[in-house]
Amino acid sequence: MRLATYNVEWFSNLFNDEGTLLDDGGWSGRWDVKRSDQIAAVGKVFSALDADGVMVIEGPDAHARRDGVAALEGFAARFGLRTRKAVIGYINDTQQEILFLYDPDVLTVRHDPREDGAPFFDGTIKMDLDVDSHPDPVRWSKPPLELEVKHKDGTEFRLIGVHAKSKAPHGARNDAAVMRISIENRRKQLAQCIWLRRRVEAHLAAGDNVVVLGDFNDGPGLDEYEKLFGRSGVEIVLGEGNGEQLFDPHARMALSQRIGAMPITARFQNHREGRYLSALLDYIMVSQSVRDMGADWTIYHPFDHAECFNDKDLCAALLTASDHFPVVLDLVV
Repeated sequence: MRLATYNVEWFSNLFNDEGTLLDDGGWSGRWDVKRSDQIAAVGKVFSALDADGVMVIEGPDAHARRDGVAALEGFAARFGLRTRKAVIGYINDTQQEILFLYDPDVLTVRHDPREDGAPFFDGTIKMDLDVDSHPDPVRWSKPPLELEVKHKDGTEFRLIGVHAKSKAPHGARNDAAVMRISIENRRKQLAQCIWLRRRVEAHLAAGDNVVVLGDFNDGPGLDEYEKLFGRSGVEIVLGEGNGEQLFDPHARMALSQRIGAMPITARFQNHREGRYLSALLDYIMVSQSVRDMGADWTIYHPFDHAECFNDKDLCAALLTASDHFPVVLDLVV
């Protein structure tokens, strides 16, 4: 069984309101990338993944007259993907949906939100974010996608697709604003991760096979503001102390060393400085029961993964398709 998570930058911009691919020479949401080129690249990457299920982050918009499920299934049909069915959960208002694209011959999937351990993810939770003894309301801008997934052999999984709060100081006009907005965003991001961890703990207590996958916009040692809070959101979701923890080998590697080679899942271009920045943002965290299924992780990085680098077409497609790279989990079920 192969699962993947893939953040496709501005995937929604590749479709019109009817869910038809805009396969033309117009500009996509990506810097200096035409829509036709991004469409071909994303199709190439999905074909190469050949996964049984892909958690699509920043998926096609599902507002008003737009149907993100239909758009994604049309995309799958265009490229002859066996992952040809899609499911969505709570629709958000950011034009970046979380959807799961899967092979119905292998997996049976349904949206199955819970409130075990914490409120439904489309609701509100109160936490004291600024340590003033007054709880603040916390919401997800992109509520996690909770799925019940059954493999054709009968094995059941609980999948939670995540796109956590970005910590980037958008709108800041000076250094003071950068600091203020960055700290506010980190507080919100950590609160979301605490909320998510409570749900994870409920599933672990029930003995579920748990897989949490997506873009956390965070990681151990990612920025200087982590020192103010003592830990990253990723560490919170993985689990701390004596309780049962989730496992992701890339997170483990990042946590075990602050200097040296690090796994990378995203590559951003700083156009003002003329250079690229790389980061570990995307994860597939699993319970011990899932890890025991011969779990094997791969990042489809165009330069760091030999198979991707040696396939020049795939290497180019990964760079054109998105600023994130897919993370793949192979299991024996």
